This record gives sequence, structure tokens and C-alpha cells, in this order.
Amino acid sequence: MIKSRPNNQGYDIIGDIHGCTEALVQLLERLGYRQHNGVYRHEQREAVFVGDIIDRGAQVREALHLVKNMVEAQAAHIVLGNHEYNAVRNADFLTTVLSEGLDSQASESKPRLMRLMGETLQQFSRHQQEWQAFVDWFATLPLFLEGPGFRVVHACWDEELIAEFKRRESSHRIHPAFIEASKDPKSFAGRVVDRLTRGTNMPLPEGMSLQSKDGFVRRFFRTKFWSEDPQTYGDVVFQPDPLPYDLTDHPIKRVDRKTLIHYHKDAVPVFFGHYWLKGRPRPLQPNIACLDYSAVNYGRLTAYRFDGEMTLNPAKYVWVYVDKK
Repeated sequence: MIKSRPNNQGYDIIGDIHGCTEALVQLLERLGYRQHNGVYRHEQREAVFVGDIIDRGAQVREALHLVKNMVEAQAAHIVLGNHEYNAVRNADFLTTVLSEGLDSQASESKPRLMRLMGETLQQFSRHQQEWQAFVDWFATLPLFLEGPGFRVVHACWDEELIAEFKRRESSHRIHPAFIEASKDPKSFAGRVVDRLTRGTNMPLPEGMSLQSKDGFVRRFFRTKFWSEDPQTYGDVVFQPDPLPYDLTDHPIKRVDRKTLIHYHKDAVPVFFGHYWLKGRPRPLQPNIACLDYSAVNYGRLTAYRFDGEMTLNPAKYVWVYVDKK
């Protein structure tokens, strides 16, 4: 639970950074944050980061230092992103790769992970102790946050799973036993971390696949967690990559329909990242906002200025463009 400072007047919820530190500094300054003793602060507001600080971008180390300093100074809050979870889940492997070198034989055993994290590892190749300190920090982050009248999660708010997580755990934070259990994807911990940091998905018809813009071949597609009574694939698809062939009008199978969840329209506003949106930032529903507008792909690093409203206001988005230079 987010506990506000006495003089707090609102929250600035910030989307996926992915190493875009210069854009982050510009966004914070546009939001009225100023650097004091090495920490960006606002006199009357607090920042909330939706995760995915690392990977893909050119200034991952700098972004991590900036964000961690803010969180430790209680000027900001953060939830675990799927990229930070990858680092925690594969901590021993990544330590070996950094020790032996990115071109070592060890790195060849997990090509997909190396493709996702290669940029980050390259930037920490001469800062291994620093990297370990950040991984240790990732391993203490919350999976979700609840503030005064709002919620934050990296990819998906699943009310049922979160309620069960609260019954089992003493806090919103992950810990070593939870991390170890989560390595089994069929375990409760595995299902929770996958759902909250990666979202919901649906399999494509047998034999079909799609190649995403990040170069990976997938046999499933990402889905909305707020669709009410969807009938077709097109009603639930939520990703930058188009569905293959003419599947938009393909009816959802009954067995797949049972896996869908629905975020109620009367629930408090929920904020998340993860989904690589494009265009002008706006609410997806009156109480639902994705803040990932593809910053690392030269899109917009985006924030929403939340002040307690139950209906989100398009005018309260703030963003900066990421310069290709």
C-alpha cells in the first residue's frame, strides 16, 4: 500500500523506460521534479514507475540509478516489470555470463534471454557488483501497488489472483521463496508473476503463428483484461502486432472464453505499462490506462498525473518524445 507523505497532492505514474534516461529526465522536469542531492523530487507529488526500467535502451545503468535513488528517498514507488523479473529469475545464469563474457559458451544456452537482456548486460559488463546490487533490489519489489483511489501493476490486474496472493503473503513484495517457487510455471507463484507482469493471452488456432515486431515467433496473442462479453479475437486482441490472416472476426472458442478476466468498470482506476502502444496517449476505458507508448522505439515516454479522479482525463497525460539521436 502506498502511504502518502503529509504534503502529497497527487501522483505521477510513469510508463516503461527501457533505458531511455535522457527522456526520463526531460519528463520528470516537465512534471516539475527537480534534482536535490542527487535525487529527483517534487515538493507536492510522488512518482510511480510501472516497471521495465531495464533492457533495449542505451542508458540502462543511468536509468536504474535515477529510479532507485528516487524510490529509496521515498520520492517515488515502483512495481516489478517482466524484464526485472527475468533478471531475478535468471540471476545465477546472468552472473555466469557476466563473469565469462557475453560471447561465452554459457550465453549460447539461453538465446532468447540473451536477446532480451543483451544490451543491459553489455552496459554492466564492467560493473558486475553494481549489477548484482540492482538484481538484489529487484528481488524485493512489489508485484502491484494500491494507492489512495488507484492501482498500479506492470501488465494486468487480476482481482482473483491478487486476492489469493494477499491471503498467502504478508506484503505485496516478492521474496526468495516466492521467486524459487515461481520458476515452476504451474505453481501459484508462477501463475501470479506471469499474469501480473506479462498479462493475459490466447492461443492462435492450431498451426498458426505470428512474428512480433521484436523478432520473436509466437503462437499466442496478448489480450485485454477488461473486455465485456467479447465474441471474436478482434474484441480482445491488445498488442502492436496484427493478427495473422483474417482472424479478427474469428469466434472465440468456449474453452478460451473461460480464461478471460474482466476489470469492472466501477473499480478504481488501474495503471499499467507493457503493451507498446502508439499514437496520442489516452485512457483505454474511463478507469483503465496503459502508459507504455513505445519510448525505446522512439515513441513517447508517458506519464499520467493522477489526483484522485474516478474517471481518467485525457488532458492529464504528459509525455516527451524519445530523440533518435
